[in-house]
Amino acid sequence: MKKFENVCIIDDDPILIYGIKRLMKEVNFGDDILVYNNGKDAINGLRLNLEEGKKLPSIIFLDLNMPIMNGWDFLEDFCKIGESELKNTTIYIISSSVDPRDLIRIKGCPIVKNYILKPVTAKDLAAIQKEEVA
Repeated sequence: MKKFENVCIIDDDPILIYGIKRLMKEVNFGDDILVYNNGKDAINGLRLNLEEGKKLPSIIFLDLNMPIMNGWDFLEDFCKIGESELKNTTIYIISSSVDPRDLIRIKGCPIVKNYILKPVTAKDLAAIQKEEVA
């Protein structure tokens, strides 16, 4: 199974964040886990990391429904960062929404690899580790 150098979770639910981080440790998913509670903090933090010469996370887990800046607005700003910086980053939408419009919109966003229905499970993480190796 592939282990990722750095992973980012963007979600406003502290219980979900705790659960995902615990699962990631159990399955040896990633070394460094960044957490942001909304899209605005995430975009600002990721831009700052780039300015400091750090790489973007390999994997980003992004919730769609958050206060301050939602997942859609984050994606719009994130895609403006620059293609060379984005090429090694994969985004997985994590949401409890089963709205077909969200699914259609996700498929139209090339940087989004897949959609995971909450709660994220160890099986979901294992599937991502396998996908990213292929």
